[in-house]
Amino acid sequence: MKPYRKIILKYYPKDTKRYKYYYTHVKAVTRLALRIAKDHPQYNPDLEYIEYASMLHDIGIFMTDAPEIGCTGKLPYICHGYLGRELLEKEGLEHIAPICERHIGVGITVEEIEARGLPIPKRDMTPQTIEEKIVCYADKFYSKSADDLNKPKSIEKIRRKMEKLGPEKLERFNQFVELFGVPDFPL
Repeated sequence: MKPYRKIILKYYPKDTKRYKYYYTHVKAVTRLALRIAKDHPQYNPDLEYIEYASMLHDIGIFMTDAPEIGCTGKLPYICHGYLGRELLEKEGLEHIAPICERHIGVGITVEEIEARGLPIPKRDMTPQTIEEKIVCYADKFYSKSADDLNKPKSIEKIRRKMEKLGPEKLERFNQFVELFGVPDFPL
């Protein structure tokens, strides 16, 4: 059993609703992230890191208030990023932990946190490494609230969502598209 599996099962027992949503989502993101990484060897991505980061990037969602996916915490969903980072740091995965907060949207800057009054720590939460960018990009294609958790969103649908969040979000997403291309589905 991979060590990340033990961490997942510790917080997402198999017989729970939150496990179904969490595990289905992270498996889909992991498949896509690994394929993107393998399709771009020129970036020399660390495949093991990408696998771990993809499987654990949303580990903090159970601490948020998202009952529709089985999460009954008290904090707003956006907090799952920094909560996941703190959790993975406590689990001894300091090298993986930053992905938890850096994958939200296409990353969140200190300026965005302040301007929007977001209830998260005021620090740069944008993807820094090629591996973080790959996981963040792959994550945009799969929603935990979709009817079919394994069905990827179209690039157009993602762009519309990013545009609603602001021109800087759409620009950042388009930079990912330039780096990695548009994935061919199915995986």
